Amino acid sequence: MSLQNAKRVVIKIGSALLCDPATGTLRSGWLDSLAQDIELLNREKIDVVLVTSGAVALGRHLINPDAEGIQLDEKQAAAACGQVLLMQAYQQVLGVHGIKVGQILMTIEDSDNRRRYLNARNTLRTLLKYQILPIVNENDSVATKSLRVGDNDRLAARVGQMVEADMIILLSDVNGLYTENPNTNPHAKHVPVVKEITPKIEAMAGAAGTNVGTGGMVTKIAAAKIANACGSHTIIMHGEAPHPIMRLMEGEKHTIFEADEHPHSAYKKWIAFSLQPAGYIIVDQGAENALRRGNSLLPAGVVGAGGEFIRGDAVSIRNQNEQEIAKGLITYNADETLRIMGHHSSEIEAVLGYMGRDVLVHRDDMALLIDT
Repeated sequence: MSLQNAKRVVIKIGSALLCDPATGTLRSGWLDSLAQDIELLNREKIDVVLVTSGAVALGRHLINPDAEGIQLDEKQAAAACGQVLLMQAYQQVLGVHGIKVGQILMTIEDSDNRRRYLNARNTLRTLLKYQILPIVNENDSVATKSLRVGDNDRLAARVGQMVEADMIILLSDVNGLYTENPNTNPHAKHVPVVKEITPKIEAMAGAAGTNVGTGGMVTKIAAAKIANACGSHTIIMHGEAPHPIMRLMEGEKHTIFEADEHPHSAYKKWIAFSLQPAGYIIVDQGAENALRRGNSLLPAGVVGAGGEFIRGDAVSIRNQNEQEIAKGLITYNADETLRIMGHHSSEIEAVLGYMGRDVLVHRDDMALLIDT
């Protein structure tokens, strides 16, 4: 798959590309060239999500500029300072090109906890709906070693899953995967296409190459593995020179890790076969017919429910004969579901005292387990 054929892409930017390793200052010229690339993608009707590093690198000189190492609390403080500078830079340079931006800070819990996952995903998709560029960063100011994603490569893959991206582009300090480390072995061969991530492919990975970022080929292959399982192709390319995306479109050397199915299909398969239901919903015949036609599940069609589920949990959807017909991610807690079942969506606010979503399970978050 080529970038020109994509509808939605996630671009990951490492600290070493954004910041001068020697001074910790922003590479403003490079960032402006990236803004021009994003404007080009927008003209081609390609949605873009940025996953960026750089907050710690930009804020570090305000906290402890002379230290060779940096402690966790200093890193968190540096991230708090640097994130302000980072978003100011993005807002300014992208605003010149008429691109509006929104900031999302995430930790590992936001992608592993299904309730937070849905919240983050809904925010990302709403920003895209209103043509606002989401800029995602790991929330280093509160994350700890036990909670962190570990690097923004894997975070980019998780974000790609949330927005059903066709492609994840990891801008790096290397132009792709090699059979061996090209810095130490001049005979190492570039691998342009990876159709399956095997142990042999994983063995080709090396360690991190810079002292600014935390990633390396190991994490990039791990990210590609996550992305491919979600149906997203993954590209690793050298991003240091200006206009990295334009260069990619012109055919600059890179490695692509190919996914074998569409993101939407992969997401549905994940719901159907990977998630353990925390409860169940029983629907009447009218609702069953509606689900078979590809509609969302509304409260009016529910006649029973059981289990101790919370918003974002997977639930089994059954007909009145106890046949499981679908699985999906619920938008209400168990007690709320019992209170609103049988009611029309327009009555939810009166029953609960507040207005939530008008569906119990959205069709995008549901996998049918029966032939339609």
